[in-house]
Amino acid sequence: MTGIPVLLKDNIDVLGMPTTAGSLALEHSYPAADAPLVTALRRAGAVVLGKVNLTELANFLTVGMPGGYSSLGGQVLNPYDVTQTPSGSSSGSAVAVAAGFAPLSVGSETSGSILGPACANSVVGLKPTVGLVPRTGLVPIAASQDTAGPLARTVADVAALLTVLATRDERDPATAANPLVDHDFTVDLDPQALRGRRIGVVLGSAPAGDNRTLWDNATQAMRDLGATLVPVELDTRSGIEDGSSVLTYEFRRDLDTYLSGLPDDAPCRSLADLIGFNEAHSAATLKFGQTRALAAQAKDHAPGSADTRKYLADRAQDLAESKDRLDSLLQSETLAALLFAGYPGASLGARAGYPSLALPAGYRAADRRPFSITLLGPAWSEPLLLALGYAFERATQLRRAPSVVNPALSRGRRCSTADETREIG
Repeated sequence: MTGIPVLLKDNIDVLGMPTTAGSLALEHSYPAADAPLVTALRRAGAVVLGKVNLTELANFLTVGMPGGYSSLGGQVLNPYDVTQTPSGSSSGSAVAVAAGFAPLSVGSETSGSILGPACANSVVGLKPTVGLVPRTGLVPIAASQDTAGPLARTVADVAALLTVLATRDERDPATAANPLVDHDFTVDLDPQALRGRRIGVVLGSAPAGDNRTLWDNATQAMRDLGATLVPVELDTRSGIEDGSSVLTYEFRRDLDTYLSGLPDDAPCRSLADLIGFNEAHSAATLKFGQTRALAAQAKDHAPGSADTRKYLADRAQDLAESKDRLDSLLQSETLAALLFAGYPGASLGARAGYPSLALPAGYRAADRRPFSITLLGPAWSEPLLLALGYAFERATQLRRAPSVVNPALSRGRRCSTADETREIG
């Protein structure tokens, strides 16, 4: 990766740059060191070009904040259609790649925050198994589900970036179980990978209208490549929708740990400090409120408290309704992966800590807006997911640059898009 520029979501520590998570309260918050994933990028010869905007605090400040909005950075725009959401929270990471600002970027996901922007902005995005990429030096939401992950224009580029990012870190115990350290994910890319594979398609997940046409084309392409598509039943409701307290409970715990470890001159040392700053500067910081932050601050973390008991019960239930359910389905039907239109399986995979891969799958005839599919697999199945995605991508070649899909948005730009699909080796 020598000389390849990479952009980072602004919740990732880079020495000499503020790590703001889009918050005005953290505008001047400088870390003491690079995050381990940044160290790995530098070691591989990548050029850390800079930071990109995100939904503030990875969309855990409040309910109702638009995807890609932060009080510090403003609103990220979708390069395919500025009237449409860029999705979040890794909005800038996806948009930067889609618009050609850099060939590679790193985002993060707790539940849908890589997959959503990848789908909305027609790029490839991988949400890894929790523990594949170290989280030290990332502004967190919840250690149970947080992970960083790569975004790029092609599966091969994602595989090359993931090869660098997949390391162990003694400060992140989740990485101790990582069996893919030093694995070269680019060697897994096989144009015949779909042949003979059984792929589960969740009943009731087929979209309508133009999206249905694109979905039918995508599934037929997989059949043509030798895959057997198996209809399956699966409840994909999110933990938050079911009343889970896991993210809210862990947010204060994990954010306080991150903030308290910053240098002594850091502007905030706790979630309480951040909430206080926002209240003192509410005209600039609280356009959409801070309901999630307040709910997290109110949790009682004392051992044996009602909140702690509910958290432990909810985490056990989350695992039972995600990991156990997915393992049972994948094994009973002998499935290589599950296939979705868009990313409705994001929450289920996130609660299980399992990987998912978003792939561009065309553009709607009526308005040229992007359509994508996602593949979800069991823990540590990134080599297979990337192989399956590569086979689909190579056979279909569906992704187009924003300047091709909606040229009016980029009219007047002087830069060439001739290398839009060039792979990084």
